Amino acid sequence: MKTLFRGGTVVTAEGMYKTDLLTDGEKIAAIGSGLPSDGADVKDVSGLLLLPGAIDAHTHLECVCSGIATSDDYFTGTRAAACGGTTTVIDYLLQEKGEPLTQTLEKRVPMAAKKAAVDFAFHIGVSDLSTPELLSSVKDAVSAGVSSFKAYMVYDFGLSDEVLYGLLKETAKVGALVTVHAENRGMLAARVKEYLAQGKTDPWYHYESRNEEVSAAATRSVIALAKAANAPLYIVHLTDRDSALAVTQARDEGLPVFAETCPQYLNFTCEVYRGPRAQDYVCSPAIKGLESQTALWAALLRGDISTVATDHCPFTQKQKDYGIRLPDGRAGDFTTIPNGCDGVETLYPYMLTQANLGRIPFERVVSVCAGNPAKLFGLSDRKGALRPGLDADIAVFDPRTDGVVRARDLHGNLDHTIWENTALHGRVTAVYLRGAPVYHNGTFVGQEGAGQYQRCRPVEPDGPLFA
Repeated sequence: MKTLFRGGTVVTAEGMYKTDLLTDGEKIAAIGSGLPSDGADVKDVSGLLLLPGAIDAHTHLECVCSGIATSDDYFTGTRAAACGGTTTVIDYLLQEKGEPLTQTLEKRVPMAAKKAAVDFAFHIGVSDLSTPELLSSVKDAVSAGVSSFKAYMVYDFGLSDEVLYGLLKETAKVGALVTVHAENRGMLAARVKEYLAQGKTDPWYHYESRNEEVSAAATRSVIALAKAANAPLYIVHLTDRDSALAVTQARDEGLPVFAETCPQYLNFTCEVYRGPRAQDYVCSPAIKGLESQTALWAALLRGDISTVATDHCPFTQKQKDYGIRLPDGRAGDFTTIPNGCDGVETLYPYMLTQANLGRIPFERVVSVCAGNPAKLFGLSDRKGALRPGLDADIAVFDPRTDGVVRARDLHGNLDHTIWENTALHGRVTAVYLRGAPVYHNGTFVGQEGAGQYQRCRPVEPDGPLFA
């Protein structure tokens, strides 16, 4: 089946231009003015923008965090993604102790394939490299289609500096990228102990225990490790001014250091932890102060933050209330609140709203939400741009229509959203996955199980983002 999008404005990382776009089956067939219809289904998209489907490079679907299951499975989470213009998610898995990394992947691919409504790929979170066989499974996982491995510097499954350095050395050899949750474990543990001993248990102390200094200390440390290992590095959910400065300094030095931030860090400040339903905003790293928010926008605009992703890890309000009162009736505290917020459906609408307000160019939104994730994680031969030969993953955006985020209008399995009442300037009106419609004017029209597993190619040290 052919579809001709007539008279829209195609948005690329390089520019915006009014033209036609033709899809044939699952691929983009041609882009140009006055394309003949030749029996295609013609869509009049005059006044609308055509963008590549977003790639959310950081989700946690159908997983258990701190003993609590997230509310979205692979269907409801990817349905929500589709309805916000995201056509590919890269989900995080976590290796079990003693488990080869290929096994971590193999048990998840069929689970997601039965349910996913958009295309999907995986990162693997590493928890155990205690034997030569486990370390060598990094190379095996790359062969199976995973080109990125996450190291946590906190939590009981986090990696020591020694193990993290070894992982960086190994990934540099096999063409993979280490992504890092950068918080200082010792500082965090000491602060938590101190606040709880003082009876300071409310959500504000979630922020105080993992504030700007906790993040920045770890960011500088892991950049030094990556430099010593001569390995590329990707820092997930960057939150603070000093970490952004550390990334800028590393990139100015010519190091292949990349950073991701999330919409919640661009839109909210730590003052949410003083307000009503403060527990709903508990995520790690914590949302920081206004000075850091301003620095994140500046780093995003100058190109030192390469991607925007969501860290979508949703919990119901009842689950979030564990920090107020545990299921057995005992009083909880900020450490017992499940960490995570929603965002997969509001990623593109939020970022495109900021573009429509003039805060960031539309072209830059395409780069950080589609093009750069595709390049960094080995999907650019299929995804991340509107170009003949690539998958026909297309989001149609009407910049003339305003709206407001309401939880009741979203398509995930959640009874609230941290984005409630957020004003939207512009609206995603239609979304196509490999040429097939999956969303139209407020309604999901895709299919459970229509998403396909995307094998990520090894990273390219001489590629456009690494040069």
